[in-house]
Amino acid sequence: MPTEILMPALSPTMEEGTLAKWHVKEGDTVSSGDIMAEIETDKATMEFEAVDEGTIGKILIAEGSEGVKVNTAIAILLEEGETADDIENTPAPAAAAQSEGPAPVSAEPAIPVPSPAAPQAADGTRVFASPLARRIAAEKGVDLKAVKGSGPHGRIVKADVEGLSATAVVSSAAVSPVDAPATKSAMASGPAADAVMAMYEGRDYEEISLNGMRKTIAVRLTEAKQSIPHFYLRRDIALDALLKFRGELNAQLENRGVKLSVNDFIIKACALALQTVPDANAVWASDRILKLKPSDVAVAVAIEGGLFTPVLKDAEMKSLSALSAEMKDLAGRARDRKLAPHEYQGGSFAISNLGMFGIDNFDAVINPPHGAILAVGAGVKKPVVGKDGDLGIATVMSVTLSVDHRVIDGALGAQLLQAIKENLENPMTMLA
Repeated sequence: MPTEILMPALSPTMEEGTLAKWHVKEGDTVSSGDIMAEIETDKATMEFEAVDEGTIGKILIAEGSEGVKVNTAIAILLEEGETADDIENTPAPAAAAQSEGPAPVSAEPAIPVPSPAAPQAADGTRVFASPLARRIAAEKGVDLKAVKGSGPHGRIVKADVEGLSATAVVSSAAVSPVDAPATKSAMASGPAADAVMAMYEGRDYEEISLNGMRKTIAVRLTEAKQSIPHFYLRRDIALDALLKFRGELNAQLENRGVKLSVNDFIIKACALALQTVPDANAVWASDRILKLKPSDVAVAVAIEGGLFTPVLKDAEMKSLSALSAEMKDLAGRARDRKLAPHEYQGGSFAISNLGMFGIDNFDAVINPPHGAILAVGAGVKKPVVGKDGDLGIATVMSVTLSVDHRVIDGALGAQLLQAIKENLENPMTMLA
């Protein structure tokens, strides 16, 4: 039976995408893992791989098409022995694929999202499986009647039978939305577009359509600000010791091509603080709190038209030079929109640094499900009163910790911010 290749959900918030480029044409033969197309999501341009083998019978969505809904059929794959004449007998898409609700997200970015499995008859009616899946099942002695398929319309594909034994009992697992997109109503808050445009009738303006990333930012941060009970904690951090230490380290690391930034120290300081105050290393999960053991720190990276928050996982375990190299790599690929979803999902804590733009201080919006985000301002020379009461000059950086009160109470947030301050003001301790 010809198989529909569906528009996959390649990011947590993707509801539609642009089919940027086809790498195959009608009549081409593909195998599992072959690159078939490039798809632009709300976050990045990603390659889309074949999940099965067969022949491209028909391309349904033209290259360059925008606004293609997740689970829309984009091409037809023919099995061995099938021809284009068989395409008209392909059943209509499952109802779930036509729904307007949020699309499920695949754990593997290059694999289409599994559709609901079709019922498997016990009376010997045909079980739909790809040739490759049938061949693997035959080699392993697996009864395909006991396997529920994850392909379109319940079709059994390679991934469903790989690793199974003849005695395996298989049940298909439902795919849960990961970091599911917020409701569209959040983006529509405020006056209607027509009403706003009417206010500026006769004035010269340019109308800019929202791309997927801008829509996602509008929806998620509107909902975050409306639903998360933010509170804010502020501290000034003396940077003179850190700047001196950084200069000494960079002089020693110069022959290795390593140059540490103040932001690298901030990442390390936050990661270690989350270990010092483990109860603050937590996220909100609707009806419970998840307390993380590793320090997975997200860092906001500005790109054209929006931002990414790539996550540095196990940051407390990594050296400053390793964090610096990883951050440069993630930031570079973020700006090129080449990050995979697993590189910007997760984390319990985020950092947003606008100090390089001369911003003294600001309040950042928490990126759910994180428990907190640190807003970092510029380090500036200020008059300070020393411990002995003498007036002096110091480089001071203002930071604001935005906290989700459902996850972290005031005293706990204060302990976390104090630990961050101590790490930055005593930078050598971060190497211990």
